[in-house]
Amino acid sequence: MTMPASGSTTRVTSNTDYPKVEHTPTRITEETKPAFKTTEIIFYVATVVAVLIAAQVVDGFRANQAWLYVTLLTVGYMLSRGLAKSGSYANDNDPRTDNRR
Repeated sequence: MTMPASGSTTRVTSNTDYPKVEHTPTRITEETKPAFKTTEIIFYVATVVAVLIAAQVVDGFRANQAWLYVTLLTVGYMLSRGLAKSGSYANDNDPRTDNRR
């Protein structure tokens, strides 16, 4: 008896006298997209730039407040990326990444 290929699931069906083995290949997927491939990073950078510009332009909006908001945005972005990576997977077809494990 031969063993199924690595990375596949095996299902035995017995519609006839002899069992028939079907191999269903499983996909090797990378974890979520890298940060530079998402729109989250674009909105994060744009928001940080907007906060820093507002600190320069608006009277009464001090630099320490601006940096506090930038820090809060950074923590929020890091949490959102952590949650995104915690349980979902995306198939990465980028030839620059190594899909072999």
